Amino acid sequence: MLSKSVLPILMVFLLLSHLTLAQMDIKKSLVQKNAVLEKVGEGYSFTEGPAVDREGNVFFTDQPNNKIYRWKFSTGEITVFSEDAGRSNGLYFNRDGDLIACADLENELWSFDKEGNPEVLIENFKGKKLNGPNDLWINPRGGIYLTDPLYKRDYWERDPEMQQDGEHLYYLSSDGLQFFRVDDNLVKPNGLVGTPDGKNLYVADIGADKTYIYDIEEDGYLTNRRLFVEMGSDGMTLDNRGNVYLTGDGVTIFNSKGDKIGHIPVEEKWTANVCFGAGDRKTLFITAMGSVYTFPMKVRGVW
Repeated sequence: MLSKSVLPILMVFLLLSHLTLAQMDIKKSLVQKNAVLEKVGEGYSFTEGPAVDREGNVFFTDQPNNKIYRWKFSTGEITVFSEDAGRSNGLYFNRDGDLIACADLENELWSFDKEGNPEVLIENFKGKKLNGPNDLWINPRGGIYLTDPLYKRDYWERDPEMQQDGEHLYYLSSDGLQFFRVDDNLVKPNGLVGTPDGKNLYVADIGADKTYIYDIEEDGYLTNRRLFVEMGSDGMTLDNRGNVYLTGDGVTIFNSKGDKIGHIPVEEKWTANVCFGAGDRKTLFITAMGSVYTFPMKVRGVW
């Protein structure tokens, strides 16, 4: 028989366990049995932009400290990839294995080679600086979609006011010769991701608290914008079943019809971004405030 002194402690433990299970509101078909959210790195200022390389390692940024880190999935080791990252935010790997980065220091788009050497891809739009490139996605043909909201930075030496005539969505052709707007009717575009067949693009308008889906044309232009869900997002990703993962308050999962099918709580003030990593792409990698987390899934990422 348990003593009276132990019973209250046990009751609290059971209550907390129940609350944790209740908060982990997610279909069993999506996650590994007894899945636990694991903090794999901490002590950063603000983590962002996770992107997976071909091997399954995840690269992420600590924007205030101007660094890009690499998480090696096989060992869990985190090392510095770039000490001078151009205040990078969103990241994505292209077909050649170069890391493309939204470099917020001078409001540019950069490319890092495998040794971490940067090259500037985009400096401006029609002679004016961009507001602050935030996130990107690269389609199967190599074209780049780029969001350009305005978040004023204390490290800017330029005029912190809006440089363009609004906060827009852009497209850079695979040959780098064409750079044009594909939607100039958004409040504050932020996270985005496309389907692996290159036919559809999801874009979160965090300023309107909505996420849209578009059809992608062969020339990069977008058509048939329609509402996906009444929720904005900082970053996002997809799994192989077509489910969409949005961030902000933890990670919220929607199926391709826009029905909510899960929520992964993260005990941080803000969950910034997410991607699938590891060799089998079944590890959800989450950036949230000063930490990074992993969560084991049954589904896998498509990148």
